[in-house]
Amino acid sequence: EGRKKRKRREETRRDETRRDETRRDETRRDETRRDETRRDETRRDETRRDETRRDETRRDETRRDETRRDETRRDETRRDETRRDETRRDETRRDETRRDE
Repeated sequence: EGRKKRKRREETRRDETRRDETRRDETRRDETRRDETRRDETRRDETRRDETRRDETRRDETRRDETRRDETRRDETRRDETRRDETRRDETRRDETRRDE
């Protein structure tokens, strides 16, 4: 009878050890899953940050392009006004010259 109790105790101990190892394994699995989830979230956040940066850069480039376009328009308008003014001056001179003759 003493042997049977000892055997039962050893089996119980082995069962508890197996249970403990199983719990440890499950805990490790859970921690690994959490770590991978954190890594994934971090990657997602970095990707969002990168996309936001790219979007802002595109917006900036678009603004720059629009500003250049506007400046070019203004320059062309100035040139046109200057030509108009020169043409008026020339016409006025011609008119005065005709009058003088």
